[in-house]
Amino acid sequence: MKRNTFFITGTDTGVGKTVVTALLARFLRKRGVKVAALKPVCSGGRADARKLRIAAEGVLRLDEINPWHFRAPVAPWLAAHREHQRVRLAGVLAHIRVMQERFDVLLVEGAGGLLSPLGENFDSRDLITALRATPVVVCPNRLGAVNQVLLTLEALPRGAVTKALVVLMSEAKSDPSSQSNPGLVARHFDRKRIFLLPWLGRRFDFGRAMGDQRVKKTLPRLMVGF
Repeated sequence: MKRNTFFITGTDTGVGKTVVTALLARFLRKRGVKVAALKPVCSGGRADARKLRIAAEGVLRLDEINPWHFRAPVAPWLAAHREHQRVRLAGVLAHIRVMQERFDVLLVEGAGGLLSPLGENFDSRDLITALRATPVVVCPNRLGAVNQVLLTLEALPRGAVTKALVVLMSEAKSDPSSQSNPGLVARHFDRKRIFLLPWLGRRFDFGRAMGDQRVKKTLPRLMVGF
């Protein structure tokens, strides 16, 4: 099987990147795909990395999923500096490339938005570029989503945009823009690469999420070919 790397980024922090990454990992596992999910750098706790470990059914240790973690709930670069540590692009890339050799599909989740500083002079865009990964841009489906998605796509390298995927995450209460956002984004971006996921509750539950008919319909389209 051709080896594939997907990089799950977002328009901001707290937009649903971990939920999307976890759903994709569990979906591919159920399809028999040799997959792992990473969150190489994080700050403010390791709850997201633990969710990814559960999603991929423990194929990696927590420290393999998340080698660089820092306490302060601020951008990882700043959190690292507060602990007198440095995260360098070469080290993160080396770790991810080892994992690429072990798995047929690798899901890599960034921290914060696309341009949030992860370490010494690098961000998620730099990782996407170096890895030649397929970007998955996650955004809440609410007022402002069109601008946020288009700005994020604009910031990606041109080659990455041609294969990028956009996931709009429904919220507990929709607003009038929720219905129109996909169509407005599609005026500037391939409609076939825009996906909607339903509201899955404030506490993410794998069983409920994977059993939702809308999720079951969307995931195969997102991971076409698997």
